Amino acid sequence: MTSTFYGLETAKRGMFTQQSALSTTAHNVANANTPGYTRQRVNFVQTEPYPPTSKNSPNIPGQLGTGVKAGTVERVREGFLDIQYRSENNKLGYWDSRANALEKMEEIMNEPSDTGLSITMDRFWQSLQDLALDPTNAGARSVVRERGVALAETFNYLSTSLQSIQGDLKNELNVSVKEINSLANQINNVNKQISEIEPHGYLPNDLYDERDRLIDQLSSLANIKVTNTPSGGNAIDIAEGSVTIELVDDNGKSLGTLVDSKFKRANEFKVGYNADNGLVESVTIGSKKMDILEFNSTGKISSLIDSYGYTYESNNTVFEKGLFPDMVGKLDTMAFEFAKQFNETHREGWSIEDYNNGAQTPVDFFSFGATTLTNPTGASSLLQVSKDIIESTDHIAAAFPNSTGNVTIGNSANAIRLAEVKNSTFRIGNETTTFQNYYEGIIGGMAVDAQEAERLTTNSQTLRDSVDTRRQSVSAVSLDEEMTNMIQFQHAYNASARMITMQDEILDRIINGMGLSGR
Repeated sequence: MTSTFYGLETAKRGMFTQQSALSTTAHNVANANTPGYTRQRVNFVQTEPYPPTSKNSPNIPGQLGTGVKAGTVERVREGFLDIQYRSENNKLGYWDSRANALEKMEEIMNEPSDTGLSITMDRFWQSLQDLALDPTNAGARSVVRERGVALAETFNYLSTSLQSIQGDLKNELNVSVKEINSLANQINNVNKQISEIEPHGYLPNDLYDERDRLIDQLSSLANIKVTNTPSGGNAIDIAEGSVTIELVDDNGKSLGTLVDSKFKRANEFKVGYNADNGLVESVTIGSKKMDILEFNSTGKISSLIDSYGYTYESNNTVFEKGLFPDMVGKLDTMAFEFAKQFNETHREGWSIEDYNNGAQTPVDFFSFGATTLTNPTGASSLLQVSKDIIESTDHIAAAFPNSTGNVTIGNSANAIRLAEVKNSTFRIGNETTTFQNYYEGIIGGMAVDAQEAERLTTNSQTLRDSVDTRRQSVSAVSLDEEMTNMIQFQHAYNASARMITMQDEILDRIINGMGLSGR
């Protein structure tokens, strides 16, 4: 037979449990705007029922419930949505960084415009055509020189500006490397705290939230794989344990462990630069070093490496790749081939100085300063009008011998030949092209890359936001829902309190109202 005070204990448990639920609801409401917070709920668990039979009362049928208790306070979170979010965040980190790099490149190249390289070259060609009309005109010769100076300075500006932005990208890459190491250390520290709490049977929900927030940030920097490791001890079944984080390539193959939950340590991530050209040549994770071609882990760091530039050796040949090295290299090739062909044509002509001296003295129109270049490297940053042309426009070779080998002071045949250099061809790799077409190809390729990066950035952002919306619908705090829960728990609390009042009235009747008859 149950105790006379049996109902009081049941009602008390109900009050305490609903009070725990109200406290958790208050915690949710207070953290409604906390970044990374996941709403929590109390798991209600039935307490052990009153035994159906006993030694002294073998005939009691069924069993009597003893009420409810607060089991665990757990986070409401969907792990699959976390994986989806981090995957899309990883892609967004790559394409957003690439789009920003290309946007800066487009701003420097500034095509089409009234100040870009294309219009500057057109003005130079036009000045040569004007010179052909009157080769003895000092004003026309001066315009050719100044247009040449402007063209060389434009090449210089584009090259140095691109290299300046490239330097900024290197600084950003170094900052991102520090960030990935900082996040790894923070996650490792949270792992240590969780592993000290879970074995005692507790759920450190706020630490879980902080760790997930850090992992979300890390996912934008590199492609990661997260594996949970149980803490052991008396940890309950829903405890999440510590996490091991590996950097993986695009096929899911592990490149190295960044956070090791087994040994409770974070391995350092480092980027190695080539001593000769300053480009990225290797990546190191802990003690594991790999060539840059092995590191194909999508994310912001990979995008910055692709933009800044990397180098590798194959068949005893050193290759330099990347958005900015490629663009600077193409400008160098164009400047080198342009100066080479223009000088060759210019040296074949006669200048006023030659006519006055009665003998031809070949002079270069363009030079690379005091440097004699044998390959295009650095050509665009060194290009300038030669010292002879700067000192006197009489050195501009506008004339060309006629069929009989004679040269007259009004001859402008070479000026026309110089203007036609614009349409002359040169070979780059296995392709033959003109300067006009080559530059149009450079600008066109840059525009296509920029459009693709912008489009994929938008797509990645849309997909990430879509997943985040679904994730927030599960994990975020809804004030309307919490208000509903508060009213629900409050009514249940009041009902349990009313049960105590009812039990009090029953006991009052039993204690004070029974057994009075016959006195």
